[in-house]
Amino acid sequence: MEKLFKLKENHTNVKTEIIAGITTFMAMAYILAVNPNILSSTGMDKGAVFTATALASLVGTLCMALFANYPFVLAPGMGLNAYFAYTIVADMGYSWQVALAAVFVEGIIFILLSAVKIREALFDAIPMTLKHAVSVGIGLFIAFIGLQNCHLVLGSSTLVTLFSMKKFQGLHDGMGSFQDVGITVLLAIIGIIITAILVVRKVKGNILWGMLITWLLGIVCQLTGLYVPNAEIGLFSLIPDFSGGISIPDISPVFFKMSFSGMQIGQFAMVVFALLFVDLFDTLGALIGLATKADMLDKDGKLPHIKGALMADAVATTAGAVFGTSTTTTYVESATGVSEGGRTGLTAVVAAVLFGLALFLSPIFLAIPSFATAPALIMVGFFMLSNVTKIDFNDMREGIPAFICIAAMPFFYSISEGIAMGMISYVALHLASKKVERKKMSVIMYILAVLFILKYLFL
Repeated sequence: MEKLFKLKENHTNVKTEIIAGITTFMAMAYILAVNPNILSSTGMDKGAVFTATALASLVGTLCMALFANYPFVLAPGMGLNAYFAYTIVADMGYSWQVALAAVFVEGIIFILLSAVKIREALFDAIPMTLKHAVSVGIGLFIAFIGLQNCHLVLGSSTLVTLFSMKKFQGLHDGMGSFQDVGITVLLAIIGIIITAILVVRKVKGNILWGMLITWLLGIVCQLTGLYVPNAEIGLFSLIPDFSGGISIPDISPVFFKMSFSGMQIGQFAMVVFALLFVDLFDTLGALIGLATKADMLDKDGKLPHIKGALMADAVATTAGAVFGTSTTTTYVESATGVSEGGRTGLTAVVAAVLFGLALFLSPIFLAIPSFATAPALIMVGFFMLSNVTKIDFNDMREGIPAFICIAAMPFFYSISEGIAMGMISYVALHLASKKVERKKMSVIMYILAVLFILKYLFL
């Protein structure tokens, strides 16, 4: 272990890495349920997509461990799977087979870009101020996701609002009661408090224990009748169901089913570019935020072994398309494991093994409710927010772009939008300052700012 993962050099140990790997897996195990639900709307076999999701996550995460020795975990990306299902297939009218082909081509292009260090150059060109801002923005973003997942935050006429039974029922045609959604919101609040107490008392594995305790409390509520599952509003049994036995769903309906038939070259190229663009900057944003939180950046703000990390992401996307799922990318939920002390690829290996086990024990992992993972996401959001102290808000040329970057991520529900707006404003404000005050920037920053502007004008 020491020779392969350099544990002492990274100030960690096997126990810490295992706990971090388990924590990260549990924080993102929801993808094993959510991804098949989204992609099955295109006509893809749900069971096959489940298997493809687990395999893509396993392969991608192992690549991250072996190529870069980082504690980051990969899986089919949220947002990118929605783009796959609802834009490429539903709006544009392409078959899911053609959509898989677009993901495959995107992956190949990613591999080429990573091999010639273009993506690495992009990472290195981003100023430290924006790297800290990205970390903070991601923290707010995943905390917002956690609040939404447990229904503490609801959509409303004011865009978002605090949960109430009346408001929830208004959004769900009168459905919902205290015995289904109400008790889960209460359990989420209790889970947040429990997790916070564990953090304050510096209990090892606090985030993991917070999730497990919250889930177990939910099971107790179900057994005593306080919680009643309601599938119509997406609330299912919290008790693992092994009535169907242990088996791996057949992957053959989606495996290697890419197709280039019926596509229009120009439109297909735009689809590939859109996937490439979003994945590129979501991945860069995730790596920046995670590496900043784990204190992995060197004195120049560069991430050692970034080429391996980017190559892992590219290979995972290509392999995922072959397996039969949408773009596979680095997950910001990896921050849960980083917060538990995960610093090496051993954390990723543990998570990858659990994705493999999930193939056989899917009833257990599919039973983990969103209200149990929400406290973890919210607490990690708090941890990542700490990087805001490293931003110099006294220098308006640095502070204003940082603020824009931070605010855009949760408000626009996109990591890549935060990066884009942060870069545009950073370049614009530095160009607008007096010549003697201008800071030297990489040419890449100017190019990226122009490309982002063109994106907003024409895409």
